[in-house]
Amino acid sequence: MDRRLLPWPGMEATRHVPVSGFRNSERVQSSILAGGEKRLLVWMAERIPAWINSDHLSLLGLLSMAGAGVFYWASGASRGWLWMVNLMILLNWAGDSLDGTLARVRNRQRPRYGFYVDHVIDVVSATCLFTGLGQSGYMSAGVAAALLVAFLLLSVEAYLATYTIGSFRMSHGPFGPTELRILLIVGNCALFTRTESVLFGHRWLLLDVGGTIGAAGMLLLFVWTATRNTLALYREERLP
Repeated sequence: MDRRLLPWPGMEATRHVPVSGFRNSERVQSSILAGGEKRLLVWMAERIPAWINSDHLSLLGLLSMAGAGVFYWASGASRGWLWMVNLMILLNWAGDSLDGTLARVRNRQRPRYGFYVDHVIDVVSATCLFTGLGQSGYMSAGVAAALLVAFLLLSVEAYLATYTIGSFRMSHGPFGPTELRILLIVGNCALFTRTESVLFGHRWLLLDVGGTIGAAGMLLLFVWTATRNTLALYREERLP
């Protein structure tokens, strides 16, 4: 998730990109790994070669998630491709998480460009990932589609809240993008031992169980955050 929109705590916002009418938003990050991940990303960004810039890392994030979708599709014929899926997820974390950090460390921020491009990449990446997952045979197409719809609804709500409320929620409770990537890698590893699970006396695809829970959770979060923000905006703009 790109942070080029938001100045790093303790770091001056960039001075060479004045944008009239564009304001930085408050980041809301409460995930389990947020603190340690932030320190790790800064440490990595300070050691990245000068010829690599944020655009390179953004492109890495996009291509690696597209690769994850392709390898998910290929894994239907051979589970060995799941190791490539896990590698692509790790590369996606590096590209998607480091692009904004690198921009801040080098004081090369482009607020509107970074915000727009990064979130276009997010929705394209999610579409590639869930499409491949739905074609893998490890998750039904319907559950994969439900996950994609839930992700897009939650994303759109977050983008609208960033504009109207000035608060960019990067995580919900203890879970953020990094924690979800870890859960996905753990699920992929579990597929090497079994692909189905028995629940309520019926056999289900293992990832269908996890995917259904995930989609339901994201939909509930969407309803809750949309309701909360709607009420907050209503109170702020109450008509006489």
